[in-house]
Amino acid sequence: MANLPSFVNLTDLVSRKVGGEVLFATDDWFAVAENLLKEDEPVWWEGEFTDFGKKMDGWETRRKRIPGHDWCIIKLGIPGVIRGVDANTRHFTGNYTPRLSIQAACLTPDVEFPDRSSAMGSKATEEQFEEMKKLQTESWEEIIPMKPLRSGTEETCNNYFSIDSEKRWTHIRLNMFPDGGIGRLRVYGDAKPNWSEIDQNSLIDLVAVENGGVCVGFSDAKFCFPKNLITKERSVTMADGWETARQRDRPAILEMGSDGVLEFTSRDWAVFRLGTKGIIERIEVDTNHFKGNYPDSCTVEGCVLTEQEEKYGQTARPDRPHGDFDSFDWRAILPPAKLSAHKRHHYRKDALTNIGPVTHIRLTMKPDGGISRLRLWGRMSSRI
Repeated sequence: MANLPSFVNLTDLVSRKVGGEVLFATDDWFAVAENLLKEDEPVWWEGEFTDFGKKMDGWETRRKRIPGHDWCIIKLGIPGVIRGVDANTRHFTGNYTPRLSIQAACLTPDVEFPDRSSAMGSKATEEQFEEMKKLQTESWEEIIPMKPLRSGTEETCNNYFSIDSEKRWTHIRLNMFPDGGIGRLRVYGDAKPNWSEIDQNSLIDLVAVENGGVCVGFSDAKFCFPKNLITKERSVTMADGWETARQRDRPAILEMGSDGVLEFTSRDWAVFRLGTKGIIERIEVDTNHFKGNYPDSCTVEGCVLTEQEEKYGQTARPDRPHGDFDSFDWRAILPPAKLSAHKRHHYRKDALTNIGPVTHIRLTMKPDGGISRLRLWGRMSSRI
């Protein structure tokens, strides 16, 4: 992730994986706006054409021959604070949109949008435009003013824009000026639940991305990143989890400890800030799809950190390139636990140590390998 903005480590709030949805688009001639929300990178189909033109993996509108510009409305899969955006124009070289802007709004659930067909070769009807006028989306707050985009070559396709705002949003309006194509739209940020709607005494997944959980540090992410551990659904492939490189200092000959866990000094770790301070009562560690590369064991520890302490832990130093989270008072919630391949591991209340309310947890795996999901069910103590 060298030379990339830090916000790309956050959750993509509009990804289809978390429930992002296109509600309206002015035009879908060459390729529909829903392609913007795909999790994978845009694909190039050499020599393939549809009835409407060259087959493209993104959102591409027709060459506009009437006044105005193209735009679409996207519902965030997870309402939250937007920290940054990547408008990826990959493969759109002679047909990328030259400029964009983004507006945002925080809407109540009762706001209705016109039905959408999502079909290539289509455009919004006059009736749909009339319905959209009533919503006055052109008056939504501008979070990215009109900015130029670059061509969709390998070197220039990613267009990053940072956003300095603490406001909570539920919907965005993507404006293309005047027409053209964008391959993917990533809207990175922090989930911000409406805690007034959540029962304080209910058991919730305190680290889940939809409840505001976020990965704030890790030792290694050679193959895929630990932020995947806290996404909504169970993983669909090995790439949809956290996998590290093999530790180079692992022993030449492995030996088993008296507790049934292999003896390793090497380890990989990831630190997560919970969505809200709470007491953890149940843990699930899922190694789904990790069959020949699952960790031998894992532990889960917790502590209470302030915002300043978290930033200190994240700060890289010559002797600690991954930061210094070791300096805090971590206490074990789940002691070293043996893991198996391709399996959900459940740890109930009687297998855990109640260390009281925590704001952060550290998942450690020995010596290395892959985990697909982490669930931490508990009860809220107080807001962070």
